[in-house]
Amino acid sequence: MFALVDCNHFYAACERLFRPDLHGRAIVVLSNNDGCVVARSPEAKALGVGMGVPAFKVQSLCRRHDVTVFSSNYALYADMSSRVVQTLAALAPAVEVYSIDECFLDLAGMNRLDAFGERVCRRVRQWTGLPVCVGIAPTRTLAKLANHVAKQDSGGAGVRLLDTPMRRQAVLAQMPVESIWGVGQRLGARLREQGTETALDLAQAEPGMMRRRYSVVLARTIAELNGESCLGPQDLPAARRQIVSSRSFGQRVTGQARMQEAVSAYTARAMERLRAGGQCARVLTVLIHTSPFAQGEPGYSNAATGALVRPTQDTRVMSGLAGRLLASIWRDGYRYVKAGVVLGELQAAGRGQEDLFADADSGQQTALMATLDKINKRATGQVWFAGQGVNPAWAMKRGRLSPGYTTRWADLPAVH
Repeated sequence: MFALVDCNHFYAACERLFRPDLHGRAIVVLSNNDGCVVARSPEAKALGVGMGVPAFKVQSLCRRHDVTVFSSNYALYADMSSRVVQTLAALAPAVEVYSIDECFLDLAGMNRLDAFGERVCRRVRQWTGLPVCVGIAPTRTLAKLANHVAKQDSGGAGVRLLDTPMRRQAVLAQMPVESIWGVGQRLGARLREQGTETALDLAQAEPGMMRRRYSVVLARTIAELNGESCLGPQDLPAARRQIVSSRSFGQRVTGQARMQEAVSAYTARAMERLRAGGQCARVLTVLIHTSPFAQGEPGYSNAATGALVRPTQDTRVMSGLAGRLLASIWRDGYRYVKAGVVLGELQAAGRGQEDLFADADSGQQTALMATLDKINKRATGQVWFAGQGVNPAWAMKRGRLSPGYTTRWADLPAVH
């Protein structure tokens, strides 16, 4: 048996956690540069605030109904997610982190699963302050559906157990086929054309025929809907083939020095993720471009790619390459809106082809980068390279950012 634990309206719940005055009030969280709506509390949904809608389109609605609007506070969300995972790890034999607000639990050998689900809800709420729902079933796909049903049941305990064929069929008959994990809108539309409209219809389809007509993945989904677990653990993702670090600027960049700061910062972030995955990179691409929607302004976009003799984990080496690539594509007279870097030819650290004529890595570079990551893991942005700038005017716009309640000493909540 598996359980899927999903934090309810996670971003909005994190923002509300340290603001008791916001309980029962509508909350909206915006994307990078405060562009679009990416999270809504139930109260905001009831007001008609849509998901993915540009912020300016709901500005008057939010003002009229006194909706509290936040910029995305990724440090807060990541820290609260970590606390939820730690809480679940003390309750279940194995935890598979599926996303920032979802975890699968392996419940092999456990009994009284409905009581266990209720205990999970109580414990996570007590230890972290966040509300969760729990779906329990023989497969991960069914656990996903069970969790969805638990969320819809506003009067329930937040737990749905699908441990018998009768209970499973009752839920599958109510679920549209496109709501199944791994199906989606496009495949769902094709299935509906063939007369498969509900999850139960799909569960009753002939797997061999569906495999030939669509894919082996859909055949496995059918097996999962019938209680046969055949999807592997989600905590072993395939190694990355490339790493992208790219964001729009908070304001237009017109000078090369400012652009150099942004490219250096994006390179440092990409290299941090590279080291976290135990990989090194040999190829780097730098991209810059203006806005395609700016009327009356000249447009320009370009990219340049370079390669090192041997792969590296050293931010200093890759930042030097990034600077040379940027210089080769930079053009004055434009108002740039975005830049990015892409790391390519990734491989496991320590397995790359060495350079016969280069000095061997004494281990000092590796130790330096490890120390840098260790410091910044405890508190983001404590140590950085001078090339990233001290006060970046190009940084992402977050005009409604909440305090770092759990990640900055200066932002600890004060009790009066």
